[in-house]
Amino acid sequence: MLPWERRLVAWAHEGLESHAPEASVWNDSRRLRLDYEYCERLTRVHSRTFYLASGLLPAEKRRAVRALYAFCRISDDLVDRAAEDSGASLSAWRQLALDTSPPASDDQPVALAWWDTRTRHRIPVRYAEQLIEGVARDLTPEGMRYASFEDLTTYCYRVASTVGLMSMHIIGFSGVEAIPYAIKLGVALQMTNILRDVGEDQRACRIYLPQDELAKFALSDSDIARGEVDDRWRAFMRFQITRTRELYSEAMPGISFLDPSGRFAIQAAAELYRAILQDIEAHDYDVFGRRAHVGAWGKVRRLPGIWWRAR
Repeated sequence: MLPWERRLVAWAHEGLESHAPEASVWNDSRRLRLDYEYCERLTRVHSRTFYLASGLLPAEKRRAVRALYAFCRISDDLVDRAAEDSGASLSAWRQLALDTSPPASDDQPVALAWWDTRTRHRIPVRYAEQLIEGVARDLTPEGMRYASFEDLTTYCYRVASTVGLMSMHIIGFSGVEAIPYAIKLGVALQMTNILRDVGEDQRACRIYLPQDELAKFALSDSDIARGEVDDRWRAFMRFQITRTRELYSEAMPGISFLDPSGRFAIQAAAELYRAILQDIEAHDYDVFGRRAHVGAWGKVRRLPGIWWRAR
């Protein structure tokens, strides 16, 4: 296990040992249903891949992971607004979203659905705290650049691996041996996001690519700003994609530690996201002028093979 992996595993165990909210029941079933439906719509609009993959779960787990997605989406959007009050808004959201009591206001659909999900499934509060700490880093100068891949894995853990760790409590898992696999899958998924969104992030003055590895391939921030696809960039991207694929491969055995009802969904999420790397390659590593993606038919035609491997 590499040093960065040991560090992230230690954080995950710290999270696992944190306080989990006591199971509770919300009496207004109509309001709760409507709030879960709001989370479902939000998921469908913002992430087609996650919406498709979560649709492979049983109904109760499906609505819970979509409430989890909505919690993550709101947290991220508060930072991405880049407004002067983003820090204060995120702090207020943190207090609301992590409160042990349900929100009193009727105009907080995500907060109520998320409260119900995290209490019903006993999701350790520290994982949600770690995620908010991760998105909050984007509000600081340090969050605009990362010196090395090891530094970047800290960010990937907080904003992505924590999502996997929380999802495990919804889906069900056999034991702590699942944790290192969930961490690696989160890092792989976030690295895929980072490689896909280079152009978009640069326009927001953020470069998540490891600075030492950019230098190794004779690339700089100004090269990223120009958005030129040359041999240096192709070599750099090949290196990044190779490592990200290795992380996916190393993470996949962990799916066997999940409850059988959730294996197909997680395998689908992983493989459909991994396919984005193929699309980047197919378009000559141009992530400046287009956003790599997998189309609807590309996703559907992959599902039978994914189902077979998930077995």
